[in-house]
Amino acid sequence: MQRRTFVTGVAASIALPMARAQQLPSGPVRIIVGFAPGGGTDILSRVIGQKLAEMWKTQIIVENRAGASGTIAADYVSKQPADGTVLHMAHINSHAIVPNLQKLNYDAEKDFQPIAMVGVTPNLLICGQMQPAKTVKDLVALCKAEPGKVSFGSAGPGSAQHLALEMFMLQAGVKAIHVPYKGSGPMLTDLIGGQVQYSFDTMTAATPHVKNGKAVAIAQTRLKRAGGHPNVPTMAESGFPGFEATTWYGLVGPGKMSPALAKRMNEDVNKALAMPDVIEKLEASGAEDGGGSTEKMREFMHVELAKWARVIKEANVKVDA
Repeated sequence: MQRRTFVTGVAASIALPMARAQQLPSGPVRIIVGFAPGGGTDILSRVIGQKLAEMWKTQIIVENRAGASGTIAADYVSKQPADGTVLHMAHINSHAIVPNLQKLNYDAEKDFQPIAMVGVTPNLLICGQMQPAKTVKDLVALCKAEPGKVSFGSAGPGSAQHLALEMFMLQAGVKAIHVPYKGSGPMLTDLIGGQVQYSFDTMTAATPHVKNGKAVAIAQTRLKRAGGHPNVPTMAESGFPGFEATTWYGLVGPGKMSPALAKRMNEDVNKALAMPDVIEKLEASGAEDGGGSTEKMREFMHVELAKWARVIKEANVKVDA
């Protein structure tokens, strides 16, 4: 006699929500980006968003909510429905640096559900073609000759680019002017035009301008050279031992998103990251070490939050709240 199994009572009340939790959104999905169009976060969000749209057979909209070093977007996402229709490209600024500099309206860990790491990139020390110093040695000499006059652009106060500048000034024993923008896109426009002189910008955003000759790559800020820029020396190779200031990106949802839905989305993000054309685009931008589990990303974000707390304290970095 054939046995039949029925899901009843408590079992049914558990099974049905779990099934719904793993179901992908049927309508449009928004990926909220905390920076202006043209920056590294925006570029990688569009690369991943395009692939997820194809896999999920739905529209994915990359929405830019720039300002406050990415925290405006993070705060917005933390308060959205947890049904998977609103996601966030988390960033070192909004999830590791700024939370250590000022009080925010969200908790960088509790208010977000990690989905998947997208990539870790070096920053590139860059300048426009018209700038006189095009090596680290010459830049240090210029900063010493003109203390407090050489300008460095960043994606905002308390951003990864700002912290890289602070680290540079601390190790080189120089002073420079920090010029914050609402993202890498507008900053790069001004750098190419000569309104700002230098920047430790994300490799993702800076690479296209270096490749087309509008910007000069002076150095990169990981301890190893990125595959996309094998001829650009590291800061460590340029007289700054141990100098490492990276930028990272990871897809997250609101904190109340179910772990089951996050893991379902994680599977597809990992599939996208393994596609040859995506690998090519990420490697060209210096983005490495993406993928892995939701738990891996949660642990990574926790470690980064603690790391930058130590750096900010040691360098006595402060920004206006």
